[in-house]
Amino acid sequence: MAGMRTARRILAGGAALAAAGWALRAVPAELGVRPLTSGPERAARIRRSPQFRNGAFVNTMPEQGMPMTAPPAGLLGELAKDRERRRPSGLIPLRVPPADPPPADGVRAIWYGHASTLVEIEGRRVLFDPVWAKRPSPAWFAGPKRHHPVPVELAELPQVDAIAISHDHYDHLDLATVRSLTRTQRAPFLVPLGIGAHLERWGVPAYRIIELDWEEEAEVAGLRFVATAARHFSGRTLARNDTLWGSWAVVGKARRVFYAGDSGYFAGYRGIGAAHGPFDLTLMPIGAYSPAWPDIHMNPEEAVNAHLDLGGAVLLPVHWATFTLALHPWAEPVERLWREAKARDVKIAVPRPGEAVDASAAPAVEGWWELLG
Repeated sequence: MAGMRTARRILAGGAALAAAGWALRAVPAELGVRPLTSGPERAARIRRSPQFRNGAFVNTMPEQGMPMTAPPAGLLGELAKDRERRRPSGLIPLRVPPADPPPADGVRAIWYGHASTLVEIEGRRVLFDPVWAKRPSPAWFAGPKRHHPVPVELAELPQVDAIAISHDHYDHLDLATVRSLTRTQRAPFLVPLGIGAHLERWGVPAYRIIELDWEEEAEVAGLRFVATAARHFSGRTLARNDTLWGSWAVVGKARRVFYAGDSGYFAGYRGIGAAHGPFDLTLMPIGAYSPAWPDIHMNPEEAVNAHLDLGGAVLLPVHWATFTLALHPWAEPVERLWREAKARDVKIAVPRPGEAVDASAAPAVEGWWELLG
């Protein structure tokens, strides 16, 4: 009997190890690549960057507090408390994205949730930070779950002209999404310096990768893409800041769009607006803020400040509603944004996921989230 019990324990242990190995099989690829080891040409470009110092990328603007290179101690424990306040109380309403062609001379945006947004500018389509994963995490079974489905499957997306990435954090750059877009789309990926190393490991052909440093630019499908500054950090492992982070100015013949990515507020928005604006539409992050990390995420009032610095006409809030990544209540970011916008006479559009917004005729804010907050 003792021998049988020992055999069962060995079998159970082996099964547990096999299950753990199966669950973790994709993690090494998810972690990406250290770009300095991915080829001499990329390494040389990185070392020449004004943003690269002492072996890592840095923010060139002064820090308000201690630089954040990892989640603050105790954050996971705090996230486990008062969880109901940090999720919607019911189902988030979704809309079916329109299937009609993009406007030939205007700007239209379709927010899919969190930061993932399709912007149609002068008849071209640009997909920003697409993440279709259920969790922004290197492991499918860990990390915050989505609060709502993505309103359209990746295979049902229209053909886009460009895919622009702001940085390599899991809620902005997802391996499975990238691999799917590599198969189903033909568009190039525009990324900050170093992120091309991740994409190459994940199977994106080199000819579809455009890596840029801040204030470098590329023309794609008749649109000018300028990699602009942000105040953030990067990393998919414990090794931090070996890829660059940034924002994007997309300039057409007459229309301009700004996507902020993730960033704390900084005075450089005025310079971006002066050099590349004014903008018909700004996509500004309003969620996952905290006094514990003021340098890397804006609060809603700071998002309005940045929008005005940029010379924005309409502000569309992103980086809220889909994942719980901070301690504030679920609806607080958009409620604070709405109050600030009304107080400062700033035009905002707050679409439901999947809903299209025409920048020249943005609808009045409906407050659809109020019953869920």
